[in-house]
Amino acid sequence: LFSNGMRESEQRQVTLRINASAEEAALMELLNFMYSNTLTTDTAPALLDVLMAADKFEVASCMRYCSRQLRNLPMTPESALLYLELPSSVLMAEAVQPLTDAAEQFLAARYKDITKFQDEVMKLPLAGVEAILSSDDLQVASEDAVYDFVLKWTRAHYPQFEERREILGSRLGRCIRFPFMSCRKLRKVLACNDFDQEFVSKLVLEALFYKAEAPHRQRNQAAEESSSPSRRFVERAYKYRPVKVVDFELPRQQCVVYVDLKQEECASLFPSGRVYSQAFHLGGQGFFLSAHCNMDQQSSFHCFGLFLGMQEKGSVTFAVDYEFAARTKPGEEYVSKYKGNYTFTGGKAVGYRNLFAIPWPSFIAEDSPYFINGMLHLRAELTIRN
Repeated sequence: LFSNGMRESEQRQVTLRINASAEEAALMELLNFMYSNTLTTDTAPALLDVLMAADKFEVASCMRYCSRQLRNLPMTPESALLYLELPSSVLMAEAVQPLTDAAEQFLAARYKDITKFQDEVMKLPLAGVEAILSSDDLQVASEDAVYDFVLKWTRAHYPQFEERREILGSRLGRCIRFPFMSCRKLRKVLACNDFDQEFVSKLVLEALFYKAEAPHRQRNQAAEESSSPSRRFVERAYKYRPVKVVDFELPRQQCVVYVDLKQEECASLFPSGRVYSQAFHLGGQGFFLSAHCNMDQQSSFHCFGLFLGMQEKGSVTFAVDYEFAARTKPGEEYVSKYKGNYTFTGGKAVGYRNLFAIPWPSFIAEDSPYFINGMLHLRAELTIRN
């Protein structure tokens, strides 16, 4: 308390000035702690008062004790937001860091389904939104949805253009994992005036370079980034799986779409699950891939199916040739598995119920030829028919 080199450390009698109405009880608890190494109070408001008094008089051990006790109490969104503000309110921020980390984890877990709680999250302050959007476990359709939410929140809370641009550049923009956004949305990012153009151009260019990397290089970047606060190369568990798309205009309009699925992700599809890719576009029309665990109608066993669907509903018709392929051991090259042609009408899908012509247990087995380093690599080629 008085060992910091100030003049009081050499005096036999010291006078402490406090706010009698607000600090007296907290100071008495602090003095009690100094002699007994424990506190008599156990409520969150009282512990917080003692923590602030301990910070004022630089009793780090008491701050750590209060922080530990507060972490052991049930947390609420209100208390979590209060704890997030502590580092900017106290002198010894490192003493409350474990409490701040626990508050971030609480908010991230409570609001991980951001679509379900969007109205609540829209009302949260900046620190709370940062904690939620920084989480790897955020449940969103795609990173495009994170970008849209960030813009919606900042426009609501920071109507002044310059202030909004500052918050996006220094805080919330760093919560968006641009490498996992669709190329279509990245083009819109470049045209968005809410972001500083130099800042966002650098992030979009970085995202495009990442998308062009080989999968093993992407995994290396993610591993290197895993300890970074931004974690921008760490993929979240998106509802719609990210795709890599290569477009061709000549000699015919064509696109080649790559999507990767983890082995445990495929295993979780049994017995009747399905997983969808992000949307991609050909000839102005939106398409998606969907992987299914379904029943082979001829043999009556479960198997892996892959389907191609068109997003738009209505009277639009669209004729395409398509081909599905997968990387296969031992050569690990893409091998064609199914090809066909189809005239789509809005909302329809086409595909093959048993893409690999084997039962589900053989497909998902540890020695399956279709999982390379725990990953299933699929490719779909779509060409507009003349």
